[in-house]
Amino acid sequence: MRSFRLRTTAIASSVLMSLGLSAVPARAEGKTAAMAITSTTLADRLTAVRSAKSINYYPSDAGWSAMWTGFDAVRIDADLAKAAALGADNVRVIVFPQAFGYPAPKTEYTEKLRKVVSIAAAHGLTVKITLFDWWAAYSDVTGSIAWAKAVLAPYANDPRVIGVELKNEFQPGDAAAVTWVKQLIPAIRTEFPTLPLTLSVDGGTGAAGMANIKSSLTATPLDYYDFHFYGSSERSLAEIRKAQAAVAPTPIVIGETGVSSAVVSEGEQAAYLARVFRAAVEAGVGSVSPWTLNDFAAGAIPSNSIVSTMPAQYRFGLYRADGTAKLAATVVRLAWTGAPIPNSILNLSFEAAAIDSPWRQTNTGAGTAVITTGMARTGAQSARFSGTTRTAAGLPGLVVSPITPVQPGYRWRAEAYARGIGATGVTEIALSWFDANGKWIGQNTSNRLPAGDTGWTKLVVETVTAPPGAAAVQLHLKSGDNTGTVWFDDVAVS
Repeated sequence: MRSFRLRTTAIASSVLMSLGLSAVPARAEGKTAAMAITSTTLADRLTAVRSAKSINYYPSDAGWSAMWTGFDAVRIDADLAKAAALGADNVRVIVFPQAFGYPAPKTEYTEKLRKVVSIAAAHGLTVKITLFDWWAAYSDVTGSIAWAKAVLAPYANDPRVIGVELKNEFQPGDAAAVTWVKQLIPAIRTEFPTLPLTLSVDGGTGAAGMANIKSSLTATPLDYYDFHFYGSSERSLAEIRKAQAAVAPTPIVIGETGVSSAVVSEGEQAAYLARVFRAAVEAGVGSVSPWTLNDFAAGAIPSNSIVSTMPAQYRFGLYRADGTAKLAATVVRLAWTGAPIPNSILNLSFEAAAIDSPWRQTNTGAGTAVITTGMARTGAQSARFSGTTRTAAGLPGLVVSPITPVQPGYRWRAEAYARGIGATGVTEIALSWFDANGKWIGQNTSNRLPAGDTGWTKLVVETVTAPPGAAAVQLHLKSGDNTGTVWFDDVAVS
């Protein structure tokens, strides 16, 4: 979660109506304490892990260790009801030795964990437990084993708990950490032979870090790997497949993913998650866990953490800190309930409020697009360019990336309608292709809008096959060297 992610109002009714969903999901019906599994065999628990509709969770007013030091069972109950209503069937719970007490956890804190597991169960959610966050005392193997055993002992044969992450974002380049975990794994596995064990790596370490862990643990292998993905969602399929290849045949889950709506629009946050969920389906990864259920209120992240000083860290949630849903909540609900995520998420007719649109501007030094009323082909709004020039990088434009990932041999087509008044220069659309490292490798352009005054004219990138090496595609709407005005509307990409 940290290394890579650290770098990095209500939902518009028009968007939600196009999806056939309300802004706030209804409370889950028929949820009981019955879990997805009734057996606690290693195989059954691992199967549950690999298919878990899992959410990362802290309360909006008490992030990280504050969830435990400022424990609020009523708020947790309300939040987990909301997660279940989205379709979640699992929650990831992170515990901290410094908060729980070390090397012997305090009864007060193990009781809080018991309450969380019980609350989750009441909403039909199983639990994954992450140990040893904010902790690096690797020389104390004896104390580590004793603490882990004490925390996990109540759940050895409890089907409500389906997996254990021994260390959050393990660093495989830390020799002391590797020595420590080589001793921790067999000790925990002997004591709890049916609990699947994993480690996660941060988004920056990625597949290479997972491969390093695997090579270091040949004598004490993990049951599955937890991949934290915060890279380009356009290239998520390629990155997921790299992670799978790095640890094959051991399975992976995507234990954290998302983007902050302090960095991108809430619409792009939603589209990001839509792309990752779709890529996971294509890759055969059955569990994708958004980071996180809630945004965080000011002061919610403990001040002893560097995370607390980073504005982006407060706005990864599916819900704002005031409890209202973002468009991302709708996307996750669709993914978890098995419904297709429609292209209307991409705001292809420009009808959504700005906050819910994933379109972004490019080459803004030469001009920008304005979403406006009064000249729409359908609906009420369109995108307008006026008085544009160009930069060394190219023409000004609007850019969006499709939900469907790029795969070899797949064929693509794009279209948009444009019209002009006194138009000059170049107005066109393009599919722009990138490799797995984000390097531009080429584009396919449409016919151009004629100069002068025109009616609505279809611009089409005729069906093309993704070029060799392509891992991502963007759709660009461009208008440059234009002393007049042009409008775009009714975009399609497939």
